[in-house]
Amino acid sequence: MVRFLSKAKSTSLRGTALLRLDFNTKDDWRMRAVLPTITLLLKNSSKVVIVSHRGRPAGFDKKLSLRKDAADLSRLIRKKVVFVPHFRFGEIKSMVAAAPRGAVFLLENLRFLKGEEKNGPALARSLASLADFYVNDAFAVSHRANASVAAVTKFLPGYAGLELEREIASLSRVMQHPKHPLVVVLGGAKAGDKLGVIKYFKKKTDWFLLGGGPANTILFLKGADVKKSVRDRDPRDLKALKSVAGYKNLVLPDDIVWCDSMIWDIGPKAIRVFKKKIGEARTILWSGPLGLIEKKKYARGSIAVARAVTRNRRAFSVAGGGETVMFLKKYKLDKKFSFISTGGGAMVDFLAGKKLPGIAALEKA
Repeated sequence: MVRFLSKAKSTSLRGTALLRLDFNTKDDWRMRAVLPTITLLLKNSSKVVIVSHRGRPAGFDKKLSLRKDAADLSRLIRKKVVFVPHFRFGEIKSMVAAAPRGAVFLLENLRFLKGEEKNGPALARSLASLADFYVNDAFAVSHRANASVAAVTKFLPGYAGLELEREIASLSRVMQHPKHPLVVVLGGAKAGDKLGVIKYFKKKTDWFLLGGGPANTILFLKGADVKKSVRDRDPRDLKALKSVAGYKNLVLPDDIVWCDSMIWDIGPKAIRVFKKKIGEARTILWSGPLGLIEKKKYARGSIAVARAVTRNRRAFSVAGGGETVMFLKKYKLDKKFSFISTGGGAMVDFLAGKKLPGIAALEKA
């Protein structure tokens, strides 16, 4: 059973907290999402040591340093964040011990170390040596068995942060107790990435509305000539997706927008159909844009769908995935959804019914 930070006794939080966050985004939206957790820890704990990552570096890469994130976080919490540019853990431990109550530290990008992505116990033990308890508030990386996400829980008592708790509760609500009609909107580049979600919700959802790569792939499997359009090409995925093509609750675009022999968006008829289904829904889940949203001309389908969701105030609406969230933020529609997930791959895996390593580790902690 996961222990939640929100339910922890204040006496259990008096020491130093090791806080795993995820700053791996173009702006600070994930950082802002975890501010309540940082505030709670600063109120109850003596000190906070934050660990995170950015990108997929092969060793040290100055461009992927977290130094700027330390400055950004300092502005958000209005408190100095001490950036630690090295991994000399003996020195870091002494620095933390000598710091006054309320001190906040941010270590350099953990992915500069090979042990992080290998879930190395030695690195996990070194991280654990810096604190008295551990908090995971990095849902976006909780589908990875990394040292700072999984192995570290073997050496410290662990808690799920406030944002991770919201993720679990909101996504579980869609999976286990959705009000019907339930509408699942899927786009993005690949149908194979969403295959687990489609199979999990096969008998739970009233309608799947497909755009982007997932729609192109299913159209291809149904015999349509999608020409050079983005679609799945992995034989294993295509074999698995053949059964999906026959789902009766699957809605494909009635018309599409072409450019240079490629499908770039859903067309006006499809937009009307999608809007009608969304307007009738009581639960809505959206992952992945429906067109080439980088160009406004081909973002019309995604914009129409997003606005239809925000107009349906009776529905519980959830959106996630980096591209989808940044798109919603661009058009100032993100705050009109019931819940915006901080996860991309983590959200997809969770919604497919998979056990995420980061959450499983907390259950065993």
